[in-house]
Amino acid sequence: MPEKRRLGRGLEALIPALDPEPAGGVEHIPLKQIELNPEQPRFEIDPEKLEQLADSIRASGVIQPVVVRPAASGPGLYQIVVGERRLRAARMAGLDSVPALVRDVPDDKMLELALVENIQRADLNPVEKAQAVRRMVSELDLTQEEAGKRLGLKRSTIANMLRLLELSDELQEMVSRGTLSAGHARALLAVDDEAARARFAARIVAEGLSVRQAERLAATGGGGRRAKRLRAPSPNVVQLEEALSSALGAQVEIKQKRKGGKIVVHFRDHDDFERLYESITGSSTEEYPERIPA
Repeated sequence: MPEKRRLGRGLEALIPALDPEPAGGVEHIPLKQIELNPEQPRFEIDPEKLEQLADSIRASGVIQPVVVRPAASGPGLYQIVVGERRLRAARMAGLDSVPALVRDVPDDKMLELALVENIQRADLNPVEKAQAVRRMVSELDLTQEEAGKRLGLKRSTIANMLRLLELSDELQEMVSRGTLSAGHARALLAVDDEAARARFAARIVAEGLSVRQAERLAATGGGGRRAKRLRAPSPNVVQLEEALSSALGAQVEIKQKRKGGKIVVHFRDHDDFERLYESITGSSTEEYPERIPA
C-alpha cells in the first residue's frame, strides 16, 4: 500500500522562510549569468532523462522557475540554489534565459536546500532516497527525528528508509532496478544471514512472491512444510496486513480464529521496538526504565 503522506513539505515551505519578504517576483535571467553550485550534493544525472527534460523544455519552456542567489564572483552573476537539472536541460534545449526567483540564501542553508531538493525528486528510487536521507542526517548533523521534521515525515518513516541501506550492495541494486520492491526488501531484513537473504531474494523473484508471502518466507527461514506451501490468507486479510505493515514499517500478521483473532507485530531489536512504540502511541518509552530485550 503506497504511503499516503507526501514526501516533504515542499521546497516552497523552506525557501520563503529564508527570505520572507522577497524583493521581486520571477525574472528571466540569461543562462550565461547563472553559475552551478560547486557544493551541490547531486546524484549522477541520467543523460537520457536529462535529454527527455530538455525535449519537454523545447516544447513547453521552463514552467517552474529555478531559484538562484547573487553570486560572490561578481555583479550581475547568480548561483543556482534549486533547479540544477532544469538549468542543465535548458542549456541543452538551447534557451538563452530561464525564469528564476532571486533569493538571499545564506551559505549554511545551501546544503540543506540542495539535499531536500534531491530527496524530493520524483525519479529517485527507494535506495537513492535512503542514501540522500543518510547524507542529510550525516552532513547536517541531524537526528532522524530532526530530518523527518525538515522533510515533513515521521521519524519511523525516516528509519524505514534508512533500513534499506542495511542490505548488501547486490540486494540494494535489485531494489534500485525495481526487481525487488521496498516492501520485499524490508521483509528480507528480518533475515540476519546475508547468504540466506540472497537465496530468499532469488526465490522471491523466481516465484513472483508478493510482499506478504516474502514476509512469511523470511519468518519461517525458508524451510519446513509451512514455508513450502506459502499459503496466503484471503485477499482482504492480505490487503489489511500489507496496509498495517506499510503504516508501521514492520511485518504484521493477522491471525484469525473462529471467534476473534490477534494482530502480531514483529520487531528486530530494542531500537526497532522503540520506533514502533513511538509510531503507535505517539510517545517514547523513556518513562519505562526496564528495556525490552533485543
